Amino acid sequence: MSTTTTLATLAAVFVALFAAHSVGDHWVQTHHQACVKGAPTAAGRLACLRHVATLTVTKTAALTALALVTGLTLHPIALLTGLAVDALSHYWADRRITLARLAEVTGHGDFYRMGAPRPGTTDAPHLGTGAYALDQSWHIGFLFIAALIIAA
Repeated sequence: MSTTTTLATLAAVFVALFAAHSVGDHWVQTHHQACVKGAPTAAGRLACLRHVATLTVTKTAALTALALVTGLTLHPIALLTGLAVDALSHYWADRRITLARLAEVTGHGDFYRMGAPRPGTTDAPHLGTGAYALDQSWHIGFLFIAALIIAA
């Protein structure tokens, strides 16, 4: 594969993964999954697993549509490996305590807690929180890694 073809494949795969991530993480994920997936219980692990499964199906559908519309051929092993890396990284971050701990040890704990619900309430003063920003940037970084693997 030429460098130009590889770069075009990388760009197309990343765009498809990015769009599918946004849809899967916000529209496909159920309210129950969003609320429970970080709980340190079997129910939390199962909710997170179900979320990641539906998210991966959404990404697979986007990549399938990309291939059907453009004629792009993706190597099956690279595709499975890229999707697996993305799914594992997503599960790891969405268990929440893992990403919160990483934020603490890297000096980003205050940013992670920015915008969190006020003590004694379940409301947030605005929709943007540090936890959400770090969560999404983690996912987008791994979307790029997955796209590199799939396009390689």
